Amino acid sequence: MAKVLIVDDAEFLRVRLTKMLSTDGYEVFQAENGLKAVSSYKELHPDIVLMDVTMPEMDGLTALKEIVGFDPKARVIMLTALGQESVVLEAVKSGAKDFVVKPFEQDRVMKAITKLLA
Repeated sequence: MAKVLIVDDAEFLRVRLTKMLSTDGYEVFQAENGLKAVSSYKELHPDIVLMDVTMPEMDGLTALKEIVGFDPKARVIMLTALGQESVVLEAVKSGAKDFVVKPFEQDRVMKAITKLLA
């Protein structure tokens, strides 16, 4: 069973993703900001991270860089709002493996995860 860490400051989004992934058999963990994402990553060693870009305390790009610095093989999928193309480009350069635009379709999220776990 793959472990997925969901990082987003919006609780409703974490709950929605958790339900979606748990139903598919994933073991899901949550963090509400980048700071907690980094410490959770080091503790849990998840197979996949779904991370929002814009969050308080530590944004997703900074957290991504810290996680990839700790584990260069980290598989991080960035969750981004429309109009954040420049941020997506920087995220990919910084080690993100994929990105999903919000609001997202369940199918798109599952395809991104399946692709990275293959």
